[in-house]
Amino acid sequence: MTYVLEATIEELRAELRHCDPAERAQIQAELDQAYAEREVIVAEHEGRVSSEPPF
Repeated sequence: MTYVLEATIEELRAELRHCDPAERAQIQAELDQAYAEREVIVAEHEGRVSSEPPF
């Protein structure tokens, strides 16, 4: 995992705790995207998926 991605996740989680209700959906979407990116990195590292095209 990259340090930058982990830092981004922590920053978004902090923002989500103290955000304006109007911004909540946008911040949650960004946080969900960061979680998905982290899951792909972990899966690639563990060999569950390959980042190379199938052909």
